Amino acid sequence: MSYVFPPAELPCVEVQGRKERFPVHRIYCVGRNYAAHAREMGNNPEREPPFFFGKPADAIVPNHATIPYPTQTANLHHEIELVVAIGKGGSNIPVAQALEHVFGYAVGNDLTRRDLQSQAKDLGRPWDTAKGFDRAAPIGAILPATAGTRLERGRIWLKVNGELRQQGDLADLIWSIPEIIAELSTLFELAPGDLIYTGTPAGVGPLKPGDRIEGGVDGLETLITVIAS
Repeated sequence: MSYVFPPAELPCVEVQGRKERFPVHRIYCVGRNYAAHAREMGNNPEREPPFFFGKPADAIVPNHATIPYPTQTANLHHEIELVVAIGKGGSNIPVAQALEHVFGYAVGNDLTRRDLQSQAKDLGRPWDTAKGFDRAAPIGAILPATAGTRLERGRIWLKVNGELRQQGDLADLIWSIPEIIAELSTLFELAPGDLIYTGTPAGVGPLKPGDRIEGGVDGLETLITVIAS
């Protein structure tokens, strides 16, 4: 097969302990999946069905990267999240079988142009420009899951220049990982290579040029990103 120009490089993520890398198919994100964060964003944290939005696969940023402050925003925010990497696809996946589809877990940062998101909300428009911009999805190395691994609790946190900004526990997820996978699979046919950013705890806040962001989840590689000065 020939192309009119060379195709783009396939986005991929490092896998802990392996030379092979995880090829990224799609990036899905879950909105308002921690009650405290829902409240800080002015929403009701009742357990309504989860809602999803996406980021382009090539928004992936590897660990220890320095990235530019994005254009068209004066209010870039951090959102630390547990990321689920899908290794087996499917549709209408039962909750009881959902973890069979998980390849592994990583730490991610759902970077958000908050001012553009607020404008979109006010006008009833999509969030694409707020969430799906270039380099909007930093992620650490994926830790492969052993059979039946369940990340149901554990500290999730984020620091900016050494100052603790976000802290919560995976036990505070409104929708569990199996429930997220099951619900998402009713809307899309999941495929190997999909990543699911599962939501952020309270404490989201602004970033500025020169900031060093560290974030983590118990048992996973710490994610470090620097905003270029």
